[in-house]
Amino acid sequence: MKHLLTTTGLYLLTAVAEIVGCYLPWLWLQQRAPAWVLLPAAASLALFVWLLTLHPAASGRVYAAYGGVYVATALVWLWWMDGIAPTRWDYLGAGLSLAGMAVLVWAPRAQA
Repeated sequence: MKHLLTTTGLYLLTAVAEIVGCYLPWLWLQQRAPAWVLLPAAASLALFVWLLTLHPAASGRVYAAYGGVYVATALVWLWWMDGIAPTRWDYLGAGLSLAGMAVLVWAPRAQA
C-alpha cells in the first residue's frame, strides 16, 4: 500500500510540475503575466524532469504510464484554473487513461 501511495503521489507531483511549467509561459504569451514568470516556469520544468528520474521502473514505461496521470491532472487544472467543469466524456477519457496507466505500472512482470 505504501508503494501505491508513493508512486501515485510522485506521478501527481510530476504532472503538476509539468503543467505549471507550461502554464506560466502560456500566461506570458497571452500577455497576462510579466516575463519574470518564465524563471519559475523553467524551474518547474526542471523539477518535472528530475521527478521523472525518481520512478524505479524503466524510463519508457514511466513515461507511458505518466501520460495517464497527466491527462487526469490536466482536467483538474482545467476545472480549478480555467473554471471549466469536465464533461462526462472528459471523465471517461481520464478514466481510460488511468486504467491504462494502472496496467502499465502494476502488471505482474518477471524479474530480470
